[in-house]
Amino acid sequence: MSKPLSLVLVLFALLFALVGAMPLDLSARDVFVPKILYPHAGTVWKAGNHHNVTWDTSDAPVNITNTQGMVVFAKNGLMFTNQTGGLDDPLASGFSILLGRIEIQVPEVAPGDDYQVVLFGDSGNFSPKFTITN
Repeated sequence: MSKPLSLVLVLFALLFALVGAMPLDLSARDVFVPKILYPHAGTVWKAGNHHNVTWDTSDAPVNITNTQGMVVFAKNGLMFTNQTGGLDDPLASGFSILLGRIEIQVPEVAPGDDYQVVLFGDSGNFSPKFTITN
């Protein structure tokens, strides 16, 4: 083997040894799936009114993967994707998931008893179904 090639191989071996010895900051991160407290089954909201969506933060882990929250609507178990209150136009976004509540304005939607709010942060969790009236 030629000396230049040997030198290159030794340098690569040293580089890999140094990189392998470097400490990595892989802090443990936990997924936080807080229970939605309000709205709950039996809740009736009127379109246009303001309400607080609330969730339980009492068991929040120390290291949460994503602390930025977003709230959207769902109907019949499916998130809106092209109406007010959907993924493209959330009811609220950019807040800390550790707040435990966020005020939203109920959009003008067809009345029904199969609405849910979905709270995103680490995960998307659905509230129980509730009613919206006009």
